[in-house]
Amino acid sequence: METDRMVQVVLPGIVAPEGLEIREGRVPEAGRGQVVVAVEASGVSFAEQQMRRGRYYDQPPFPFVPGYDLVGRVLATGEDVDPRLTGRRVAALVKTGGWSSHVVLDAADAVEVPEGLAADEAETVVVNGITAWQMLHRQARVRAGQTVLVHGASGGVGSVLVQLALAAGVTVIGTASARHHDALRERGVIPVDYRSDDVPARVRELAPGGVDAVFDHVGGRSVIDSWHLLAADGTLVAYGSASTRDDTGSKQWPVLKILARTWLWNTLPNGRRAHFYNIWAGRALAKDRFRDRLRTDLTQVLTALHNGEVSAPIAARLPLTRAAEALRLAESGTVTGKIVLTP
Repeated sequence: METDRMVQVVLPGIVAPEGLEIREGRVPEAGRGQVVVAVEASGVSFAEQQMRRGRYYDQPPFPFVPGYDLVGRVLATGEDVDPRLTGRRVAALVKTGGWSSHVVLDAADAVEVPEGLAADEAETVVVNGITAWQMLHRQARVRAGQTVLVHGASGGVGSVLVQLALAAGVTVIGTASARHHDALRERGVIPVDYRSDDVPARVRELAPGGVDAVFDHVGGRSVIDSWHLLAADGTLVAYGSASTRDDTGSKQWPVLKILARTWLWNTLPNGRRAHFYNIWAGRALAKDRFRDRLRTDLTQVLTALHNGEVSAPIAARLPLTRAAEALRLAESGTVTGKIVLTP
C-alpha cells in the first residue's frame, strides 16, 4: 500500500455485506492536538452488524466508514502533541471510522499499547475489554466470593468478562451453546445451555439465594428473568438487545424499553440495582473525565492481556479490502473469537 494513499471501507446504506464499498484518497494530516494513526488492526463487532441493518441505536447517517475500534502506529503528530508519540502503538475507541488504513484522532483518545503485544492481539480487547471491565468493576462492583451470571459467556464481551471475573475471585455461571461448554469448564465457569435448559430454573438450582450480578446482552424477556435471578443487593447490568437483532421497526424502542424497566426497578425498595450500560455515557458532559476513565480501564485490560490473565482468540484475520467477507463471517455465528481486519 502506498504510504500517501488511504483506503477506507464505506457503508453506503442498508445493504448486504457485499454492498460495502472501497474508497481511496490521500492520507489526512494531523491538526492541532491530533495524531495520524496508520491502522494495523480493526475489529468486526456486533455494532457493525447492527449498523449494516440500520439498527444501531445512535449510528450516523449513511454513508459512513464503520469500525468501532482500532490499533495502530502513530504516523504523525500535530501541533501541541508530544512528537515522541510518533512510532508508538496505540489503541482507540472511535465508534465509526476504524475500517480505514489511516485515521486522525485527538491525541487524548489514543491509549498506548504495552510493548510486546501484537496489534491484532490488542485489538481483540479494545471495545470488548473496556465494556467488560467497566460493567464488572464500575457498575456491578463485584467482590471476591460473589457469584455472577454472564449471558453469552463464550461471546466477544462475555468471554473477556468471564476471565476478568474469575481473576477477581468471583464464581461465574455462564450461558452458552453446548459446543462451548467444555472450554468454559476448563476456565472454571459453570456452563448453562441457553438452547435446551430452562435457564432461570437452572441458575436457581446453582444459586438458590440468587446471584450477585447478571450481565445481559440479550434484552427482551431475558432482562426480566435476569432481574428476578438477583440476590438481595444484587445488580443487573443490561448492555444490549441481541434478541431483537433481526426485528424491523424502531431501533430505539428495544433500548427504551430496557431503560424504562431499569428506571422502574430502581424505584423498588428491595436493595437491588439495575443499569443499562452505555460505553459512551458521560462523554458529552465531561469529556476529560470520560477519557481519563477510558484510558485507565483500557490500560488495565491491556495489562491483563499482556500478563496472560486474559486471552481473546482471533477467529480470522482478513485484509481491509475483504471487509464484506469478514462481516458475512461474523454474522454467520459459526466462529469463536474476534474477526480482525488488517490493512
